[in-house]
Amino acid sequence: MRAHGIAYNTGFLTPTTPLDLDRVRRELTIIRDDLHCDAVHLVGGDAGRLAAAARIAVGLGLEVWFSPYPIDLTPGQILDLFLDCAVRAEQLRAAGAEVVFVAGVELSLMNRGFVDGDRLGDRLAQLFAGRTAEARTRLDRFLRDAVPAIRERFHGRVTYAAIPFEDVDWDLFDIVTLELIRSAEVAGHFREAVRGLTARAKPVAVTGFGTTAWRGSGDVAPRSMEIVEYDPVTGVPLRLDGHYERDEAGQAAYLRELLEIFDSEGVDSAFAYLFALDDFPHRPDGDPRDDLDLASPGIVKVLEGRTGDMYPGLPWEPKAAFTAIADHYARRFPAG
Repeated sequence: MRAHGIAYNTGFLTPTTPLDLDRVRRELTIIRDDLHCDAVHLVGGDAGRLAAAARIAVGLGLEVWFSPYPIDLTPGQILDLFLDCAVRAEQLRAAGAEVVFVAGVELSLMNRGFVDGDRLGDRLAQLFAGRTAEARTRLDRFLRDAVPAIRERFHGRVTYAAIPFEDVDWDLFDIVTLELIRSAEVAGHFREAVRGLTARAKPVAVTGFGTTAWRGSGDVAPRSMEIVEYDPVTGVPLRLDGHYERDEAGQAAYLRELLEIFDSEGVDSAFAYLFALDDFPHRPDGDPRDDLDLASPGIVKVLEGRTGDMYPGLPWEPKAAFTAIADHYARRFPAG
């Protein structure tokens, strides 16, 4: 692979607290030096926070995939966010940074206006009921308007992180980017599908791949976070819906296997999902259903009320998946 990366969350929804830039700098430095990444997929719903994190990443020499990630917005609101982000991303690119602009992630599923339904669960129900053609049509119409407007403001490479069913017209983009998450249902032909993608003329990137840390999650990886009960009003994750066995080794093996496939089948860039998910803390004591980290695809487990031992001052500890990614990415360095 050319670019070895991971997704880094700057805050999906409208932030209520400022971004801790010291923590961002430390974590992005760890991503570069200890995970051996040379690229980072910066995701989030706030243009200012994305730009602040991107400036730090650029200063560390990382290739930045500048990725506004709207949730539950309308197409008009999404376009406003994209155009704001495009201007900010171009400022970095024009100054000499390696920047790719990601014009959305899973837009038809994560936002309003492409599939009927104000909430994710409602939209999923519509898609399961066979409304995918309608979603593709609406998304295509949006992208055909949005991408030229983005290119007026951002003059580097542009892509879109698609779910395969969205069937995006890749002539609009410079890089084919897909959220490829292997489950048991597709495991038998997953490698062949990746090989078919990389036979295209354009470079292929993979984002969004990963699973959580409970036993068996890799078999249902696209749905491995669906073991969480949420507050019906605030949407805050509350607890797991049952008892699950921790399996960090399984999460690590899943990521290792997919990275091997992407490397051997000619994928240009890969971004594991994701570094940390602060809303899903590790709670090893008390009711096992409170340990939300089991439902987190993060490669570190977020701690509550204390900092970790491996990296003092940071509120997390690495999982086995952290080491798996670091070992794989380190292979590109010559021995000695």
